[in-house]
Amino acid sequence: MLSRGGFKLFRLWGIDINIDWSWIFIFLLITWNLAAGVFPQMHPNWNPVLTWSIAIVASLLFFASILVHELAHSLVAKSRGLPVHTITLFLFGGVSNIEREPESPATELIMAIVGPIASIALGFAFLLLGTLTTRRGISMDDLARANPISTLLLWLGPINIAVGVFNLVLGFPLDGGRILRSLLWAATGSLKKASKLAARIGQAVAWIFIILGLSMAFGMRVPLLGTGFTGGLWLAFIGWFLNNAAASTYQQVLIHDLLHGVPVTRLMRSNVPSVSPGASVSELVHSHMMNSDERCFPVIDQDQMIGLVCLEDVRRLPRNDWETTPVSRIMTPASRLELITPQADASEALNRLAAKDVRQVPVVQNGHLLGILRRRDILRYLQLQSQVAAS
Repeated sequence: MLSRGGFKLFRLWGIDINIDWSWIFIFLLITWNLAAGVFPQMHPNWNPVLTWSIAIVASLLFFASILVHELAHSLVAKSRGLPVHTITLFLFGGVSNIEREPESPATELIMAIVGPIASIALGFAFLLLGTLTTRRGISMDDLARANPISTLLLWLGPINIAVGVFNLVLGFPLDGGRILRSLLWAATGSLKKASKLAARIGQAVAWIFIILGLSMAFGMRVPLLGTGFTGGLWLAFIGWFLNNAAASTYQQVLIHDLLHGVPVTRLMRSNVPSVSPGASVSELVHSHMMNSDERCFPVIDQDQMIGLVCLEDVRRLPRNDWETTPVSRIMTPASRLELITPQADASEALNRLAAKDVRQVPVVQNGHLLGILRRRDILRYLQLQSQVAAS
């Protein structure tokens, strides 16, 4: 299934496993590095077919390991009552789409620490299997004597341990940064204060990465990291990403803090123009869409909302069929819509909008439409609040 940011692979434990388009680049880069550099140095006698085959399998298993890391986060989150709809593999690894912040520091701590534990445990498991599959004991410095399966496993072992250890770095929103935030949260009693402190520490760590990376790129040898243009540039790029992610994550906490406790009924649009299911698409376009700035209209039948029809639905229908096609044929049924009750607050509504990547959510009670809450209504409220705070 295609999406704006990539495509869906499969569904596991109620979670959609997605791949972002950027993942293809990093997958090819890792495969090329293994096939053109790492494995030929270890096994100069391997033929190209074997080298590339093991490289591809190694890359796939590496990202499968990343998925295990993210699943550990997600399954703990779900066990603690936090909705998780998707896990996305992308350029920098993977990310679990946990809809809202944890309810307590303990939940945050457990959610954060299980990912690195899973990666490190996988790493040692691969190392053990790699050792068992060799006919005689070998060291990591003598992989040339390992068979293809052992080589594969003995490469996956250290790389997973490295992933686990790297994620423990205190660079919010890495797992280590989230562990730090949970401790700060427990100490201060405030998620907002803890997030601010963790974000500042995370940005400081990110700038250290950037400085070290640029130093390596310009020839300086950094202890434990070495030197080199490509490695240095990649480290600086990771630092840049972490810096932006820390600022963005803290901004999300501020936004949800502003929206928490604000009822959706305060921000929604009441008396929304609607259309009947039997109206033609032509009537929808000329009598409704052309006369307002709305792009989505609820479909009402006997005072019950049965669906939603949007401009995107109209665009998929050939122009010649507008006169003869009823709205009910192109609408999205209510059973497939993301709906919200009037008792929910605006923070929950924003989570729903972000999770489903939609612009509006109907506010419904017992099948009766009370209004439509649009993303731009929430943004307008946030803009007003920021202007009031600044004055």
